Amino acid sequence: MSASAIIMMIIAIGIVWGGLVAAILRLRGHPDEPEPMPPGVRPAEGPSRGPDPGL
Repeated sequence: MSASAIIMMIIAIGIVWGGLVAAILRLRGHPDEPEPMPPGVRPAEGPSRGPDPGL
């Protein structure tokens, strides 16, 4: 590989990983809030499996 190709590859890798780090930091600082449930809708409950067999 030529020197210019290596430099371009390093820049591209830096942009991709930098964007990932920026997105993670933004989401940690400002997490998405869940949308409010519409009126008349109850939250889902866990799976109904019956009594625990106690194995």
